[in-house]
Amino acid sequence: MSDIDTKPQAVERTKTKRPPLYKVILLNDDYTPREFVVVVLKAVFRMTEEQSYRVMMTAHQLGACVVATYTRDIAESKTSEANDMGRSAGHPLEFSTEPEE
Repeated sequence: MSDIDTKPQAVERTKTKRPPLYKVILLNDDYTPREFVVVVLKAVFRMTEEQSYRVMMTAHQLGACVVATYTRDIAESKTSEANDMGRSAGHPLEFSTEPEE
């Protein structure tokens, strides 16, 4: 027999940590037209007409609704884009971003 140890060596693999996720939240207001909110959700968040309507109605009924979850940079970018669309049209439409728990 040989003096060489031929046992397989364990290979350590480093796991990459996933980046923390952030929620984009639609806040209800009584002034922005519902149709405009649907247009913004479709344009910025690439939702269908039906999905946009459901999200808008949930925010309308509950006061707020989570639209989507992204990494921080994307969530902040989409929030800013949606808020800018509302402001440029003269509406107080408001989206916010917060860390997912």
